[in-house]
Amino acid sequence: MKKILTTAVLALFAVGVTNAQALDRRVQIVNESNYTIQEFYASNTGSKSWEEDILGKNVLPAGGTVTINIDDGSGYCKYDFLAVFEDGAKVTSTANNVCELSVFRFTN
Repeated sequence: MKKILTTAVLALFAVGVTNAQALDRRVQIVNESNYTIQEFYASNTGSKSWEEDILGKNVLPAGGTVTINIDDGSGYCKYDFLAVFEDGAKVTSTANNVCELSVFRFTN
């Protein structure tokens, strides 16, 4: 009985750790620039292509914020970000550790 209880406690602990790890990959994107972000991408550092546009049909206006769960199920922490602004400018930031990063700011 003690062995079963220990296994159950360890299983609950593992679920708790998994949930905490998923939450650690939530990043608030803050647009402090004067331009609307039309598209936003996050891909594992070292990936050869960008994942889908996380904003989809939405945009992130100047002065706006959005919280994004970067967790893609891979367990990776390092991601490259790409923002495409309304004026066509593209800004890339590489090797962002989303397991430690809680806020990412775009400025002018």
